[in-house]
Amino acid sequence: MKSKNSSEIILKNIKSKGFKLIELDSVIETNHIVERSGENFRRFIFSFKDQNGNELCLRPDLTIASCIKYLNEKNTKVEKVVYSGQAFRKTLNQKEPIIKNQIGFEIIGSKKEKEDDKKILETSLKSLSQLKFRSGNLILGNVEIFKLLLNKLDIPKRWRLRLQRHYWRENYFNDLLKRLETNSDVDPTIVEIDKNKYKKMLKQNQSRLIASRSLKEILTRFDNKIKDPRRTKKGRNVSKIIREFLKINCPIKQAPNKLNIFFKKNKINIRVQDNYFPVTKNKLGKLNVKYSAAFGRQLEYYTGLVFKIDIKEKSKNKNIINGGRYDNLISDLGSVKKIPAVGAAFNLNY
Repeated sequence: MKSKNSSEIILKNIKSKGFKLIELDSVIETNHIVERSGENFRRFIFSFKDQNGNELCLRPDLTIASCIKYLNEKNTKVEKVVYSGQAFRKTLNQKEPIIKNQIGFEIIGSKKEKEDDKKILETSLKSLSQLKFRSGNLILGNVEIFKLLLNKLDIPKRWRLRLQRHYWRENYFNDLLKRLETNSDVDPTIVEIDKNKYKKMLKQNQSRLIASRSLKEILTRFDNKIKDPRRTKKGRNVSKIIREFLKINCPIKQAPNKLNIFFKKNKINIRVQDNYFPVTKNKLGKLNVKYSAAFGRQLEYYTGLVFKIDIKEKSKNKNIINGGRYDNLISDLGSVKKIPAVGAAFNLNY
């Protein structure tokens, strides 16, 4: 965003909707990021150790910094917050900036899911009206629908968890589907070895820790693996259904009907109501509104509604807003109980 004045206008507009301005810590504990995203993500963060040997990093994500703040303050109230600042993340694309300037806003701790989703989206659209652009697209998805689909499919529990966990890693997810189709990860020799190990470990101390996991926990996974045989034909069918679902892409008004036809065809007991999405019109001002079943795979912590807004400026499409629901993030960061949250962020680098 070229104009500093424009960002100030957006910030003022969001505050006028009842969002309280807060300051976020620039430095957070590295384990908050690595435990969520895995050791491979370490290469994308700027980390260092303090004088006590604790590993810290520059915040690579403002949403996580905001949720950590809510958690550390032992907050139990509903909060509507807005913040602005920079996120620092290394990238494999040399043309992509490592410093991202953003304005973010969130509703945390509220159980009014549909109402809050709509509020975040409406605030995004209202703030967007402050900018000049020719046209654009509002793309909506919902990660919850994919999870519901997985739970209805005839698939081993370990595979259901695996596909759900890696849904956001698109390339790896596609590799998993190929393995599911071919049964390539199941070797009869390995299965027999697993069974023999299982029998031996049953006779050992169940509370003994191995690689930070109790023997009882490991045996439970072994037990599921042994009892969960999978045939190639069944795997191919499940993979086909998932691939077909992810291809659903249409104007938002058609989305409930398209989804319900898909579910009926595949004999899946799910029905999407016409008012399921916070937007039901195919056109909002200069924006075309679309639904994409595959959208929502950019960040691992999304749990429900996801959306993005791309605008066309001087014949170029530019991403300006991203948002969604992340009801598990604060509990993953250490909260004893589940705390719902939804938010969005303006990309000021466009």
